[in-house]
Amino acid sequence: MSEHHPYPWPAASSTGVGSWPGEDPDEAVRTVLGELPDLPHLPELPGRGVGADLIGRTAGLLVEFPVEVQPSGWRAADTGGRDLHRARGFLSRDLDVLAEHAHSYEGALKVQVAGPWTMAASVELRNGQRMASDPGAYRDLAASHLEGVRAHIGQVRRRVPGARLLVQVDEPSLPAVLLGALPTASGYGRVRAVDRVRVEEVLRTLFDAVVAAGAVPAAHCCSADAPLNLLRRSGARALSLDAGLLDRRHDDMLGTAVEAGVGLLLGVVPGADPTPSEQARMSDPATSVEVVRELWNRLGFGPDLLARAVVPTPACGLAGASPQHARAALKAVRDGARVLRDEPRRP
Repeated sequence: MSEHHPYPWPAASSTGVGSWPGEDPDEAVRTVLGELPDLPHLPELPGRGVGADLIGRTAGLLVEFPVEVQPSGWRAADTGGRDLHRARGFLSRDLDVLAEHAHSYEGALKVQVAGPWTMAASVELRNGQRMASDPGAYRDLAASHLEGVRAHIGQVRRRVPGARLLVQVDEPSLPAVLLGALPTASGYGRVRAVDRVRVEEVLRTLFDAVVAAGAVPAAHCCSADAPLNLLRRSGARALSLDAGLLDRRHDDMLGTAVEAGVGLLLGVVPGADPTPSEQARMSDPATSVEVVRELWNRLGFGPDLLARAVVPTPACGLAGASPQHARAALKAVRDGARVLRDEPRRP
């Protein structure tokens, strides 16, 4: 990256959010590399079951922080059990497949991990309460998570040494952590909101570690209440958002981010199999990215920056989609990226 081109991807790039349908990592990696040549991502396959889910996959990265699966979800344990072993096995297999198909790849490559606050909102203490309810617990979890992410970056780099890594930190639960909206174990109460200063401190420490490891930190939050200013101040160099949830109340925050050189990964096609009207929009690349062009016009930036700063993506992960739609979605975002590149040149 440079001051004049602060983005780790080439102009007119497109990518996926993370998850993919099915259970075959070989097919998933080959498809993603073929459909997203400028910014491929390591696909996640939660359809394989426990340990391949968002929380379990990242639980497998934790250092000296064993967890196990209970009927209510992932929970802290004295020793890691079979499910944690499965999670680590799934990820190891995925990295081996990535090395097989992309060892000589040179370019931007995205990997995804669940963020520390989504982990704290999802993993339980031994008493069944969420870790986000206990400052000591979420502090220990964040430290273990940071070490695990650092090691993961090293593992990916060893397998794809020519890649410029973009580390997407998935924080779908972050708004609930900040708003005090997480239910307690009983379901009758709510976990107290975590102080925003503490939230930002944990994220900044993580993002700084990602940069120190030679990668670029990004943050993904698929909520209309995504704390954009907090994520930017924490050091995220790209924000992954659902464009359909953005409106004028987000404009100032997005404008400030773009002025600071923060890239935008914007979801423009549905993550699930589309309705007929959505299918019609997907079939026309210009229509599929219309929401991005409207946003850009409101922000007031020049068209020459659009295709460099914005990367079209599906609106969310594709694990729940049919294989046919998943492939169509990647084609749609790739075609949409080309429209954003060519649009300023049209008379």
